[in-house]
Amino acid sequence: MKNIGNKDTRSGFGAGLFELGSKNPAVVALCADLTGSLKMEQFAAQYPYRFFQCGIAEANMMGVAAGLAITGYIPFVGTFAEFATGRVYDQLRQSVCYSHANVKIAASHAGITLGEDGATHQTMEDIALTRALPHMAVVNPCDYNQTRLATLAAAAWEGPLYLRFGRPSVPNFTPADATFTIGKAWIVHPGEDVTLLATGHLVWEALEAVRILGQQGISVELINIHTITPLDKKAILDSARKTGAVVTAEEHLITGGLGEKTASLLARHSPVPMRMVAMEEGFGQSGKPAELMDHYGLNAAGIVEKVLELKK
Repeated sequence: MKNIGNKDTRSGFGAGLFELGSKNPAVVALCADLTGSLKMEQFAAQYPYRFFQCGIAEANMMGVAAGLAITGYIPFVGTFAEFATGRVYDQLRQSVCYSHANVKIAASHAGITLGEDGATHQTMEDIALTRALPHMAVVNPCDYNQTRLATLAAAAWEGPLYLRFGRPSVPNFTPADATFTIGKAWIVHPGEDVTLLATGHLVWEALEAVRILGQQGISVELINIHTITPLDKKAILDSARKTGAVVTAEEHLITGGLGEKTASLLARHSPVPMRMVAMEEGFGQSGKPAELMDHYGLNAAGIVEKVLELKK
């Protein structure tokens, strides 16, 4: 699969939101003083009466969004991932999920690739927080094109949804016209020897790992798990039973992420040897995104290492 040019995934969200503006008059947008950072400017300019600048009051913004949802609107709430989860967890639980409010949380600047802003803003536990909430769908697309498609799909999804994306420019390699279905994994590369489940920015790194391992005679089945909840259990179990080994890769703490959710699924239905590529513990640090990914082993080399541990 070829990189057609680096783009930031937050711009994929902005493009999808703007497209929704003309397609669905029920779509409204709210932002916590981060319109430019979330790439919501086009929507705000074109649809000013459907855009609400809430200021630095994220908890209040979630409550407003829940109210809008109850009256029939489809609110997209935009802020940084750290503020969209940790700062407003009570509102997510009570106002959004308990009420099964049709709110879409657009969480930008997620993960270690936030880079120079450092540990206070590099949320590495947001998937764990959101996937623990009843009724909440958790979607983590891999590039610009898939983020745009995920945004369009989110508007059609009934119920709370957490959409995770990032700040840095990353390879854009998925088809712009691909079919994107929430809860349906995508088999990117078929294989026989090991199953590789990747999500978000790690999908591109996983593709490189597949190439390297192929040169060593190891056939890898790569599956893009863009939806953490609801998880495509059938796709994972079918592949795990075929290959007999699983590696997961994610830009998230090992606690509560895709790896642990997969381990729970396999333990209950089809136990196989498994390894996880994720941040082991602690908080991040300031640095350039690529340097931080390398430092924490969230790259192709880290994936290859874990696969080789299983295939010794």
